[in-house]
Amino acid sequence: MTAVAADPTAEAAAGSGVSVGVVTFPGTLDDRDAARAVRLAGANPVNLWHADSTLSGVDAVILPGGFSYGDYLRCGAIAGFAPIMESVVAAANAGMPVLGICNGFQILCESRLLPGALIRNDHQHFICRDQDLVVENANTAWTSDFEQGQTIRIPLKNGEGGFVATDEVLDELESTGRVVFRYQGFNPNGSLRDIAGITNEAGNVVGLMPHPEHAVEAGFGPESGGGIDGQGFFSSAVRTLVAKG
Repeated sequence: MTAVAADPTAEAAAGSGVSVGVVTFPGTLDDRDAARAVRLAGANPVNLWHADSTLSGVDAVILPGGFSYGDYLRCGAIAGFAPIMESVVAAANAGMPVLGICNGFQILCESRLLPGALIRNDHQHFICRDQDLVVENANTAWTSDFEQGQTIRIPLKNGEGGFVATDEVLDELESTGRVVFRYQGFNPNGSLRDIAGITNEAGNVVGLMPHPEHAVEAGFGPESGGGIDGQGFFSSAVRTLVAKG
């Protein structure tokens, strides 16, 4: 068996004391993958349950992908009222880095931490593919290790991934630099203006449909970029938190 090379980012952050909470809702699928990505980035993943009332002293939070509460009513709607979300919303509003991936993005929109909504893909089918993204904003807590205009490739898998908002909201997102990622080459779900991810005004809350946690180890993610294009999300958060002390 070939050993996986040590991640220099993880080595640099090891012992920093950074902890990142990963929330599990009934129906969550990617919590273990997110926790592994956090660990590889040099931070300590902390398992948080949807019924928890506190965040257990973590420094950042990830809402992972899946089908929270079976996607009943609509994707992310019930999860937005889970007990843990009261603490997540309060912490996010106080500046804590929060990342919502796929279903987590839907939950952030339902919780009003991010504007807009995610609806059924325009072709009415679930899609699973490696997706190219352009980094439109490299100044958030979750993207600072990327370069502005950089193209990355990470997996995408969704059935309700079409980002929609009013023209007024879309114009505001564009004019204030809050579009973080844009689909390149192919719009997989009909998202308006090819938007794949956005951030709040402060830049600490980011939501996107593709899955960076599935591209953090060489040989396991998309071949383009060496399979590790998703590492930057997690190393960015760790570096941001370490810098804040």
